[in-house]
Amino acid sequence: MIRLDNISKQNSHQLLFVEASAAVLRGEKVGLVGPNGSGKSTLFRLITGRDTPDEGQVLIDRGITIGYFDQDVGEMSGHSAVAEVMNGAGPVSEVAAELHALEHAMADPDRADDMDEIIAAYGEVQHRFEELDGYALEGRAREVLAGLSFSQEMMDGDVGKLSGGWKMRVALARILLMRPDAMLLDEPSNHLDLESLIWLEHFLRGYEGALLMTSHDRAFMNRIVNRIIEIDGGQLTSYSGDYEFYEAQRALAEKQAQARFERQQAMLAKELAFIERFKARASHAAQVQSRVKKLEKVDRVEPPRRRQTVAFDFPPAPRCGEDVATLAKIDKRYGAKVIYDGLDFQIRRRERWCVMGVNGAGKSTLLKLIARATDPDEGEVKIGASVKMGYFAQHAMDLLDGEATIFEWLEAKFPQAGQGALRALSGAFGFSGDDVEKRCRVLSGGEKARLVMAAMLFDPPNFLVLDEPTNHLDLATKEMLIKALGDYEGAMLFVSHDRHFLAELSNRVLELTPQGVHAYGGGYREYVERTGHEAPGVG
Repeated sequence: MIRLDNISKQNSHQLLFVEASAAVLRGEKVGLVGPNGSGKSTLFRLITGRDTPDEGQVLIDRGITIGYFDQDVGEMSGHSAVAEVMNGAGPVSEVAAELHALEHAMADPDRADDMDEIIAAYGEVQHRFEELDGYALEGRAREVLAGLSFSQEMMDGDVGKLSGGWKMRVALARILLMRPDAMLLDEPSNHLDLESLIWLEHFLRGYEGALLMTSHDRAFMNRIVNRIIEIDGGQLTSYSGDYEFYEAQRALAEKQAQARFERQQAMLAKELAFIERFKARASHAAQVQSRVKKLEKVDRVEPPRRRQTVAFDFPPAPRCGEDVATLAKIDKRYGAKVIYDGLDFQIRRRERWCVMGVNGAGKSTLLKLIARATDPDEGEVKIGASVKMGYFAQHAMDLLDGEATIFEWLEAKFPQAGQGALRALSGAFGFSGDDVEKRCRVLSGGEKARLVMAAMLFDPPNFLVLDEPTNHLDLATKEMLIKALGDYEGAMLFVSHDRHFLAELSNRVLELTPQGVHAYGGGYREYVERTGHEAPGVG
């Protein structure tokens, strides 16, 4: 269906692909993986024809429709979300536009003389529209938007008034409604809450076309893909199975490659030692010469390439008292909407609470109340003795000095820290080499979030309040963060849509539902076992 045949591609001074080949077959669901900057987005652009290879060719079967979702959603305004989604639904949306134009023509008194032709054309177009199941299009568009957590009001409102994250969902819905022969999805799990993520998972599992996708959410990828294509060192390597299988196979291949390299090095050392020992003896001249010739013919095994792994030893958090935060009889409303009515909740030292709940249930509000970023209408929020809180939320990124470089901002924040420690910190959060010279004002939202998180953990508080801390983190950085927080001895309260993060770090669950607030001892895994669902309201 899609074939990459010996492609080579260079961007600026970086070689992305060197005579690389791969294929995506009908009905396959393929995960595309590789370090940041390895060429995943470039590969999508090559397949869609937005870019061309320097050498080799990209072959697409005749008549194949391709839907491509990326993070650049373009301008959206002046239409409702439903209309915007329907406009991108491929051939059926074009026929719908023709039908709409002919309806206007039939209502135009100035076109009365052409009415017979207009009615005949309308009949033909209407027949095509019915064949394409066009009359069900709006219903299907609303179903997809509802799956992505849109309310009816948001579906009918102007897309231009939505935030960037919601516009991303509209762009994604457009591709899903189109149901092309092949879907290319670049980070579709970004900006989605857990409920939308689970809905998208079900949708993609039921999708019958070919799928090629990237995602920083390993649980999401594991549930969907049946093959992995890895970009590494300019090559494309295919692994059958899901992401976990790929990780195991890659580790095994690296181990085998290392063993082959070490065996050959031992053999070479032995032969060289013999040559060195006996080269001056005439009695061994023939043997020495034979071994020299043998070594010249040996096909040298290259040492396995070491993947750069991000790691950082974060200092321990200072100890605090047993009672970290207490909420007593909290009431909170936004207008007529009641968020909390008499909420009692306590967090103790070493407890790691993840907060679950559908959109609008009050997850972020709870974090804001505890972080004193908003006040309750009634009730009291008490923070315990010696508690040093770190609050991570989107507005935290506004505190960056736009004119300072990444390194200057970290130096100003931690004047006592050595350059080596700050460079190691930067590298752990994905800012290596010259990246630390970027000015904060040019950073993407994800880069800003990573920088704020890095600073928070360098001088760790003993109580972390984190609202979607894993957004924009790649798999390697996310693993580093999970490992760092796994060793963290303070208390945590967090919201996340990443199930791997939830499962690894939580030891308590607070579920917010319309029927009330429910607390569960045990972490996210136990919550799923006990309730039979992965998120409130999702079967």
